[in-house]
Amino acid sequence: MTIKDINDTQKYFQTLSQQRSWPVGSAVAPVDRKDFFIRRDDHEFAGTHLIIDLFGASSLDSLEHMEEALRDAVEAAGATLLHIHLHHFTPNGGISGVAVLAESHISVHTWPERQFAAFDVFMCGAARPANTLPVLEGYFQPDRVEVQEFIRGRMPLDTTSAR
Repeated sequence: MTIKDINDTQKYFQTLSQQRSWPVGSAVAPVDRKDFFIRRDDHEFAGTHLIIDLFGASSLDSLEHMEEALRDAVEAAGATLLHIHLHHFTPNGGISGVAVLAESHISVHTWPERQFAAFDVFMCGAARPANTLPVLEGYFQPDRVEVQEFIRGRMPLDTTSAR
């Protein structure tokens, strides 16, 4: 999956958002829904999960830099930050951590000695996980980025009963 594919998905979500057609429930009025499932075409799903690998990245051993990057990524996605927890490993300086969101999470594991970082971005509702990509690229300046997108909890629309 390329950045263009992610951006196309983001544009699709923005169009839907402008039409006020998501997130909505199948047989329950949108104001009554609390699960923040997203409706697209003939199905709905819990959220979008991006697996992001940064190769040839820098600044992967600074807790302050990582926290700032996570905060800015959360803001760019339009998500709600609940808590950030980061752990610094020695002697190599790697970081593992998570930004816990009302919409789910962003987790990270870094290997500075390999100039590699693995990010896991999962968001539901109106959050825009694809917006985290330019933020992460800006903070860590990778030579190469690989992104996989997964739709989590995909199910057909159920228009026959309320859940």
